[in-house]
Amino acid sequence: MAGRLDRIDLKILRLLQNSGRLTNAELAEMAGVSAATCHRRTQRLFDDGYIAQVRAMVAPRKVGKGALVMVGVVLDRSTPESFAAFERAIAQLKFVLDCHLVAGDFDYFLKIRVGDMEDFNRIHGEQLIALPGVRQTRTFFVMKEVVDNAPLDF
Repeated sequence: MAGRLDRIDLKILRLLQNSGRLTNAELAEMAGVSAATCHRRTQRLFDDGYIAQVRAMVAPRKVGKGALVMVGVVLDRSTPESFAAFERAIAQLKFVLDCHLVAGDFDYFLKIRVGDMEDFNRIHGEQLIALPGVRQTRTFFVMKEVVDNAPLDF
């Protein structure tokens, strides 16, 4: 990554990662370049895929999604077809924030936001255990979010 990016590109990325609401003029000043140069470089960072998207970080509690739940999922078969079927189905569930194929005791690890334990219990019983190929789930209710969605260190 850093081989194609110079120190100004990296600075722009760091600044935007910390505050995606910066105007181009503010970003240019902080990066030490002209507004035109900053705009051109930022557009290239988007075009080359270094910046995937810009979006607001909504406070979960403010919108009734204060409970964070991690779920380990074990599938009944470890085949490409069963993985693909599970991945297609899980991608349709809007309450799933993250889904990762992992090595170890589980096949997948999910990050889910819900209103409360009752909300999760309903979702678990109606949707999660009904996903294709699910043999077992193990649920972890997060007691405290120590580090969540930290900026990348580069």
